[in-house]
Amino acid sequence: MFDIFHSGEETSISRDTIGNIAEGRKHLGEEMPVMVYRLYEYTIKAELSHRYGEKAAKILFCNAGKSVGWAYASHFINQDLPFKEFFKTLKELLRVHKTGILKVETLDDRTEEELLTRREDVDCSRRSFAGKTHCKYDKEFLSGILCVYKGKECVVTKMDRWVRGLDIYRFHVGVNL
Repeated sequence: MFDIFHSGEETSISRDTIGNIAEGRKHLGEEMPVMVYRLYEYTIKAELSHRYGEKAAKILFCNAGKSVGWAYASHFINQDLPFKEFFKTLKELLRVHKTGILKVETLDDRTEEELLTRREDVDCSRRSFAGKTHCKYDKEFLSGILCVYKGKECVVTKMDRWVRGLDIYRFHVGVNL
């Protein structure tokens, strides 16, 4: 098992890294409150910012988000699904795993561009500081998932927030040629 405090061991994410949650949490189960997840995530980011600077912490979190997206797509989604079926499966998995609600506004098979919305995500929903959101982890999570499926570098850009008065984030996805 991967030990984050011991150097020299594996550095990639796999099912072995995560362990047998059902066996390890027989009494508590697999779920935990979003508040606790955010507490873990934000204190790690604060510590990284304190030690290495805010810019380095953002880069590390973006990279981590993308890595999690790669692992998520690799372990949970059949990469051979047709384009529209892949998004249908992804949408359902994100709902089942309670990581957020994904809606596909547009899919273009020809240009491989998508317009997606996401709400109730564990990372950023109803969270802002001085009117700014800090959802780079979630954006890169989507990027990692789509890079695995498409086999190409994808660029996910947050277009806007609070769409139609709701707590929704809109993302444009493009392939980096």
